[in-house]
Amino acid sequence: MEKVTLTVNGMSCGHCVNSIEGNVGKINGVSEVKVHLSEGKVDVAFDSTVVSLDEIKETIDDQGYDVV
Repeated sequence: MEKVTLTVNGMSCGHCVNSIEGNVGKINGVSEVKVHLSEGKVDVAFDSTVVSLDEIKETIDDQGYDVV
C-alpha cells in the first residue's frame, strides 16, 4: 500500500471535499482518501499494482481542481 499527500488548488467548501473523496474513493485500488480543506491537501492510500498515481490525479483534475 502506497500513501501520498497531494497539494490540490481550488478546493473551498464541503462540496469540494465530497466531490474528491467520493470520486477518488470509488477508484478500484484506492483504500483511503481524506481531504484537508484548510491545508489544500489530499491524503490518498492506494495499491500501486491496481491504480497509478496519475489516474488518481486525473480523477481529481476531472472534478475541476488543480493537482500541483
